[in-house]
Amino acid sequence: MKLKNVMFIFIVVLVIFGIGVYVGMNFFNFLDKYVLKKPVPVGELTPAPEGEGWIDLLSSENRVHWKNPTDDTDIFEITDDGVLHIYGKSLYPLRYVAYTGESFSDFQLHIEFRLTRGANSGVFLRSQLNDPVYRGFEIQVLEDYGQPPNKNSCGAIYDITTPMYNMSFPPGQWNSYDITLKGSEVMVYMNGWLIIHTFLDKMTTPLGKFSIPYSQLPKEGYLMLQDHGGEVWYRNIRIKKL
Repeated sequence: MKLKNVMFIFIVVLVIFGIGVYVGMNFFNFLDKYVLKKPVPVGELTPAPEGEGWIDLLSSENRVHWKNPTDDTDIFEITDDGVLHIYGKSLYPLRYVAYTGESFSDFQLHIEFRLTRGANSGVFLRSQLNDPVYRGFEIQVLEDYGQPPNKNSCGAIYDITTPMYNMSFPPGQWNSYDITLKGSEVMVYMNGWLIIHTFLDKMTTPLGKFSIPYSQLPKEGYLMLQDHGGEVWYRNIRIKKL
């Protein structure tokens, strides 16, 4: 067999082999992404805690402390049965509903929320009334049921930490967060499952939207709920100081 023919056959074999490898890799990527999806735990709404030390921030005597610190726009109401309803009429400017009765440092927080399709909100912790976005941090509240988790998905420390699972329920159903904030330690349970456990003091360089490290954020501040478009309801907001 002539050398030219041998080289031609060799090149053809290499091309066929390369095509086979490419097709095979993409096939297995397809299987991993769409067929062999990683199992997601089945969540369950956790009950509102009661007992010694727990404060109901939506009780009849505490409802007066919820304010819009951003401007004079009417953006929310609290119903007679203790549900805080954010109207979500516009995306911008960003507005907030703050519990102004007192500030908190270390605590356990239970909060339940229900979203309309496409709604966007957030639970802001240790926030400052005059600058909630950059002087506090956010546990994202977002209608993204069924989507893979990322650093901006429901349950994330917004723009920083990706939750282990996206545990959110479909729009219209109630979800629960159980959050522990002690020193720099942050633990977030969503619908009964631990999805984040991290330490802010390890974040010593600026990350995400922040110009200062998370480790330098205030150690005390207010609880706020974000109005970022789309109707959102909150209920059973209970806090226990540690």
